[in-house]
Amino acid sequence: MTVKKARVAVVILLATATTLIGQQYEFPFQNPNLPLEQRADNIVSLMTLEEKIAAFANPAVKRLNIPGFGSAEGIHQAVLRGGAGGGMSIPSTSFSQVYGMGETWNPELIRRAGAVMAYEARYATQNEKYKRPTLVLWGPTSDLARDPRWGRNDESYSEDPFLAGTMATALAKGIQGDDPKYWQAAALLKHFFANSNETTRGSSSSDFDARLMREYYSVPFRMVFLGAGAKSYMASYNAWNGIPMTVHPVLRDVVGKEWGANWIVSSDAGAMPNVVTLMKYLKTDDEVTAAAIKVGLNQFLRGGTADSIKQVLADKQLTETDIDTAIKGKYKTILKLGLLDPPDMSPYSKIGAAGEPEPWNTEKDKAVAREVARESMVLLKNATGLLPLDRKGLKSIAVVGPRAAEVLSDLYTGPMPYTVSVLQGIRDKAGAGITVNTAAGNDDAAAVNAARSSDVAVVVVGNHPICGADLQGVGQIFVRGESNTKPCDVPGEGREGRDRLSIDLPSEDLVKQVYAANRKTIVVLVSSFPYALNWSQANVPAILHITHAAQEQGTAIADALFGDYNPGGRTVQTWPKSLDQLPPIEDYDLRHGRTYLYFKGEPLYPFGYGLTYTTFSYSSLRLSSPNIPRNGAIDVSVQVKNTGKRAGDEVIQLYVRYPKSAVERPLKELKGFQRVTLAAGETKTVRIPLDAASLAWWNAAHNGWEVESGPVEILIGSSSADTPLHALASVGR
Repeated sequence: MTVKKARVAVVILLATATTLIGQQYEFPFQNPNLPLEQRADNIVSLMTLEEKIAAFANPAVKRLNIPGFGSAEGIHQAVLRGGAGGGMSIPSTSFSQVYGMGETWNPELIRRAGAVMAYEARYATQNEKYKRPTLVLWGPTSDLARDPRWGRNDESYSEDPFLAGTMATALAKGIQGDDPKYWQAAALLKHFFANSNETTRGSSSSDFDARLMREYYSVPFRMVFLGAGAKSYMASYNAWNGIPMTVHPVLRDVVGKEWGANWIVSSDAGAMPNVVTLMKYLKTDDEVTAAAIKVGLNQFLRGGTADSIKQVLADKQLTETDIDTAIKGKYKTILKLGLLDPPDMSPYSKIGAAGEPEPWNTEKDKAVAREVARESMVLLKNATGLLPLDRKGLKSIAVVGPRAAEVLSDLYTGPMPYTVSVLQGIRDKAGAGITVNTAAGNDDAAAVNAARSSDVAVVVVGNHPICGADLQGVGQIFVRGESNTKPCDVPGEGREGRDRLSIDLPSEDLVKQVYAANRKTIVVLVSSFPYALNWSQANVPAILHITHAAQEQGTAIADALFGDYNPGGRTVQTWPKSLDQLPPIEDYDLRHGRTYLYFKGEPLYPFGYGLTYTTFSYSSLRLSSPNIPRNGAIDVSVQVKNTGKRAGDEVIQLYVRYPKSAVERPLKELKGFQRVTLAAGETKTVRIPLDAASLAWWNAAHNGWEVESGPVEILIGSSSADTPLHALASVGR
């Protein structure tokens, strides 16, 4: 056979094969071998206008055998509540609040937590017992904790954009899985963006310039979209520079066009009508519907009704092409989830098969919950070496305080398979040989008497994550016609819809009373926020912090108290000493002294701070090159030695400064970190990459990033306030 004839034969074979493949499918979108874009385009082209309008509420198309995907909250747990309309309430693994997940400084662990959440959501979707479609998880939250008064502080990984973005990227990667073709579940980020005041969120505008938009507030979102490949998100309630985020062109022009995130774009609950009633930015709900669809929204949590969409089409405010463009991303999501392909093509299709145990009851998922709880603990003080407790001679321990006997849920927690309170964890750890005396409060001097009659006192205090409300009737906390919630009874508490008025801890009075009765007092602070623990820091020998909602909360605390685990978490936010150190909460210009990036005062605890039961030394800081190419990177290495007698974790942190920058830059910026475990006496060389692109600033005049030539100071240490090793590098021209 000649070469020419062979080529003709190949062409004929390929054409025949293509024809045969095409004959297997009624429509092109059913062919898993076609590109995703082509398949999604085909779906939209086959839909009637009525079906397209219905897709804003539910993308299922029964006529074409296209299922919906189902959604659930998913910031630290796949939340599977029964719901107001009935349905089965399904337990699932609950990790520490997002704030606590950030305090682990361990992105790989958070990736594993995300994988657990998504696996459990798949199980609930596919298992015959449950059949609850839950394949879009509303998380990770990617807003920044720029002010400790923020009511939703617990939903943020950090005040630092690099840390928050790194941790959120890890959770999204875990949710979506590592298969190159299919997602285990889809991540939908919340809430774009600059949404960090609650009480006036439905009418307030977060005002700041393009540099802060690019260099701070949007950074975690961009990192997740580009780093994890997430494609979906929820717009926030607030306005940015006067334009409500629900209708802001930045959604289309930056998030969609630059970062490729335009698959599911959701309003927040009630945000659509707010544009008219609270923001007074547009005059009618129909105008809001048209404007929201034009910037990319395709999911409306109240507002944007089918009738409204029909009306704006009739009024020619929108065309059918606008509708097509808006809904296409939902069908990309369905395809990426493998819902239209043969089950044997997706590695996730077998999850929940008959006979598979419920994953939230397996040791595998419980172990990840324990790891996250343990690694999230931050040892804030251990002045006299009281911790870890020495079992020898320890006959009794008092466990007192309002948070001792409970694991509290926040608004984004569902039913848990089990919980371990601090009291239960200590009882389990103490065993029969140590008496545990307890009291929730100090009525009739109960807590004081328990402390006085014990060798050691543990006082467990902190906020209530929903200000004392009952989660079952949580709807009662919302104010009709507003976006906020009712005031909290305690000024130092906050929640969604309500910012804190104080950072003082009311139950610190109980700490004082217990300490007066027993000088060996340990404060366990279970909280969603920083508190100004000035008296406790000055007097009490030991303070340990953990967040709410961790089902293994008590196990972790008991392990740390008795030395079976060496805490190594770090703060993710500057803890101020008083409100006097903070700008007004609605001032979004960080340069006015907000976060460690611009804060010039002396904090109670600095960003990145945390103690352990051992000590570490740093030496031999080296750069792979003193020159950083403008389009390249260098490696920064340092030797870290555990100089103590106990194994422990150290979080090595890399910061930079710009000593000769032509523009205003932060005092220092986190650009890399690594959490490592070292045995007693062990030395390890830690390498952290430093990319020139991460040093860029946003040049608004040129509408682009600029890598500035000149010196960059590199600082290495254990917190933002403790960086003993410095080196100077130069960014090339």
